[in-house]
Amino acid sequence: MESVARFLTRRLKLKVNRDKSGVDRPWKRTFLGFTFTSGLHKRRISKGAIEGFKKVVRRLTNRTRGKKIRQVIEELMDYLVGWKGYYRFTEALSPLRDLDKWIRRRLRCYVWKQWGRRGYRELRERRVSLDLAWNTAKSAHGPWRLSQSPALSFALPEKFFSDLGLQRLVA
Repeated sequence: MESVARFLTRRLKLKVNRDKSGVDRPWKRTFLGFTFTSGLHKRRISKGAIEGFKKVVRRLTNRTRGKKIRQVIEELMDYLVGWKGYYRFTEALSPLRDLDKWIRRRLRCYVWKQWGRRGYRELRERRVSLDLAWNTAKSAHGPWRLSQSPALSFALPEKFFSDLGLQRLVA
């Protein structure tokens, strides 16, 4: 660290902030929201950036907001387009696929909570079988757990959200 700081200060006339700077393996450091995998040295999104992303998405998809799903998706897309544009250089795509699934699950949870007591009727209108709709509607599990259920996955597939304007993070 000392030799690097000395070079930057003397040769390049740059001031080194020692609190933010460090010398370590690339996969152990974060730089502008990116880090690297240890084996193949691919660029990936840092864990801190993913946690920040989830925090914003949680706020936008809070079940008690009282907004229509179209409005929620519009607000979410404003954020997702910018985030996707910044992190488009990532080479490790599996975290983006996981975030796509997680976002759809959050939205299924939002819709299920909005349906409230008419959840059974909504599932039946979307051609979910009688038994599956009944078991889902009368389940003691909460909205987050049910958002992953076969009934809601069938009733609210990926196409449902893409028709409302939700774009994926990964093509």
